[in-house]
Amino acid sequence: MYNTLEMETRIPLAERMRPKSFEDFVGQEHIVGKDTLLYRAIKYGTLGSCIFFGPPGTGKTTLGNIIAKTLRANYIKLNAVTSGVADAKAVIERAKTDKAMLGKDTYLILDECHRWNKAQSDCVLEAIENGDIYLIGTTTENPYTSMTRAIVSRCRIFEFKPLTSNNIVSALKKATLDKENGLGNLNVKIDEEAFEYLAFASAGDLRNALNSLELAVMTTPAGKDKMIHITKLIAEQSTDRKALSIDENMYYDILSAFCKSLRGSDVEGALFYSQKLINAGCDPMIIARRLVAHSSEDVGMADSNALLLSTSAMYALEKMGVPEGLIPLSHAIIYVCEAEKSNSVITALNMAREDALNYSENKVPNHLKNHPSTNYDGHGKYKYPHDFGGYVEQQYMPDSLKERIYYKPSKNGKEKNLIRKKFKNKIQGDL
Repeated sequence: MYNTLEMETRIPLAERMRPKSFEDFVGQEHIVGKDTLLYRAIKYGTLGSCIFFGPPGTGKTTLGNIIAKTLRANYIKLNAVTSGVADAKAVIERAKTDKAMLGKDTYLILDECHRWNKAQSDCVLEAIENGDIYLIGTTTENPYTSMTRAIVSRCRIFEFKPLTSNNIVSALKKATLDKENGLGNLNVKIDEEAFEYLAFASAGDLRNALNSLELAVMTTPAGKDKMIHITKLIAEQSTDRKALSIDENMYYDILSAFCKSLRGSDVEGALFYSQKLINAGCDPMIIARRLVAHSSEDVGMADSNALLLSTSAMYALEKMGVPEGLIPLSHAIIYVCEAEKSNSVITALNMAREDALNYSENKVPNHLKNHPSTNYDGHGKYKYPHDFGGYVEQQYMPDSLKERIYYKPSKNGKEKNLIRKKFKNKIQGDL
């Protein structure tokens, strides 16, 4: 156990265990693995400015620190919530001086970078372009929609994924054994089930898992054998979410049954499994998000109101909370179950994605380009649809894909009456 003084002055375990090198970094192999873009850019010193976005506790700020140290550069940390234009200008002036006198680059690590307004963002644009500073922005928001275009266009974007359970369990065990920064100097025994639960409950957030582990150890008295024994029950009590009364396998089984009940138009099954999950401690927003996805995947164009109702229910749940928010959630579940079904949207998406990957070299038809040349390559001039009453037939797909059909309306619900404009002179059944 920690004594009172230690508890008052201690640095949180998550901060003490923050990785300081690529060798210690956990997860994100698609970003930091050998032969990835980031790995090569760091190796050859051509990284430039970048933005890391993804869920909390996945290593965004940590990786920024490691990169700056690896490149032997200065690095200055700011938080966009508490910093302003004056802070950014001070960093730029210092960076210019260090570059001129010491030949050292400066990385500005900006946490919550989406919180900077246009004026704050604009003040660093010139410095980024000139190489006076390099920006490493970290955010939980999608930068393409939450940040100014000018900043995003000057940065490489890297998306971080939630850490896997194996990643988190490995990091927790390391923290338990580490005598310098972790809990290795304490007489602690942690059950394997406790490790697994902490990883499961953290939902891919390593910081959350480490904080829960530390809380469990700090608040658990040693037994007669002078051992601090952390069981699954203690782990459950130390997380910031209600402990699930079901194990991980059963959780995914019930969630799967909920999704299949939606697809199978079984109201009773969908309501039952949703309430079973909620009563077991599952966050209702997980159910709401799955409902929104299935509104397009399984109902789709057969009844587009399903998507509107599901997103409205998710918003209502977020704003109202439990139990009131469960009423609109159940309303939407019933609607999605009873709605006509069509998987034409997900089928079209998968076909388009596959072609986009397999035909990446295909050229945009000349008449669709932003600045078409005088040579129309046989395609003719772009026809403005509104000059033809709102629709005119012309080629939009690349030559090799011009006959490809992704979206084929089903014969269910409102979709059965839909006649696609580009095929209005054909029989729908021939598509």
